[in-house]
Amino acid sequence: MKLIFFGPPGAGKGTQAAMLSEALGIPTVSTGNMIREEIAAGTELGLKAQQAINAGELLADEIVIGMIKTRLAKPDCAGGFILDGFPRTVAQAEGLCGMGIDVDKVIDIVVPDEALVRRLGGRRVCLKCGATYHLENNPSPAGDRCGRCGEPLSVRKDDSEAVIRSRLEVFHMQTEPLEAYYREKGILFSVDGDSDIGSIAEEIARIVRD
Repeated sequence: MKLIFFGPPGAGKGTQAAMLSEALGIPTVSTGNMIREEIAAGTELGLKAQQAINAGELLADEIVIGMIKTRLAKPDCAGGFILDGFPRTVAQAEGLCGMGIDVDKVIDIVVPDEALVRRLGGRRVCLKCGATYHLENNPSPAGDRCGRCGEPLSVRKDDSEAVIRSRLEVFHMQTEPLEAYYREKGILFSVDGDSDIGSIAEEIARIVRD
């Protein structure tokens, strides 16, 4: 099974992909995680990625396509995979097709912009241990400090309201055309992402089974 999880920043793609990955026994390939590893390592790609993220921009297609091609060639992807955060543009989708990969289904998690602003704007992270919290949905038991290691919590630069709205604008402009691309192929399935995690997971599982 080769799946794509599609949706705007903060839609919950990573959470749902991780749950389905465990259920199906196939890996989740997250461009976000791959890019964060490059940033943490201080590579040239990581520096370019950080600049783009801080500005609310997308990474150049050829860079992301190259990363994905290398990852999907690994043995653990032979039996299927879930792509989280890729493709983000029609050019990337065409690049995926050019690798000879036939996607089975695209899960489009739909969430209104204002709900996404609230979700992402309330996120707090610990820069020391990597723990993530949310002011409303998952507050730290230690208040403004990490409940795991006690360090002060921070707001990611890309979680400021201005950057969030910029990211959503970029999504609508560059990424939404993917809906038409995959709808024409007959493999796009929309899910209401403005609901509880369990209900969303059940709907996704039903789509994958059918």
